[in-house]
Amino acid sequence: MKKAAAITTGISALVVGGLVALAAPAVAGVYTQVSSWQTVTGLPSLQAGTDPSATAPGASPTPLPGDDVNVGGVSIPVNDPGGCDKPAWLQLGRASASLNRDLIDSGPREYAAGTAGLDDQGRVVTYTVAAGDALDAIGDRFCLANPGSVSTLNHTRVIQPGELLLLRPDSTLPWIPYFNPNSATEGYLQIPYQRAVEAMSAAAHTNDLDALRSIFANDLEALFPDPAEADVIRHALAVGDLVALRQMFA
Repeated sequence: MKKAAAITTGISALVVGGLVALAAPAVAGVYTQVSSWQTVTGLPSLQAGTDPSATAPGASPTPLPGDDVNVGGVSIPVNDPGGCDKPAWLQLGRASASLNRDLIDSGPREYAAGTAGLDDQGRVVTYTVAAGDALDAIGDRFCLANPGSVSTLNHTRVIQPGELLLLRPDSTLPWIPYFNPNSATEGYLQIPYQRAVEAMSAAAHTNDLDALRSIFANDLEALFPDPAEADVIRHALAVGDLVALRQMFA
């Protein structure tokens, strides 16, 4: 494995806890129609059943001269991860997350011995972390060219055994940025925002709507420099949409 050295030295830094079962199917309602979060963020309107990753830049790897392909707007070697002629790319936008193509599970291996979770169509959607796992090896296993984005998608800096990671986000639902709001300016206090987002994540994955509402009102809402950015969360909390909230705070 080309990344074995990086994996060996990084294992101790890839350990955290807290995520439980994550639902991935699209919600038949406001988020699959023209919805408030798209208006707030200025993203294109979505109709029910559409998948913006199908038309987003980099949705299909574009052959380039030599041995590179254009994936997610960047050029990567066609054989990276090794043996992957069609690598996947996890795209994290201003308020959205998508995967450019289905993940390919090449099977458990050292540092990626966990269990893949499939949806009704047999697509890899989640991954349960096993002891000793590392993100680079998980990327190799699933032909994911940017495995570091998995921790960002899941609102954590590290992973730990037993943790359920979202690998295939539902691109018809919103996603909340992990490191800072989009409206943050220079000097923004990132740590309080991240802690509040992590607390929201823990509450979302235990389906604790009361805790979500309390954390949002007391810790997170005021941390958005542009109050309109919080509208998508405010709306989901008001209607009790736990499916959307679990993706927002994966």
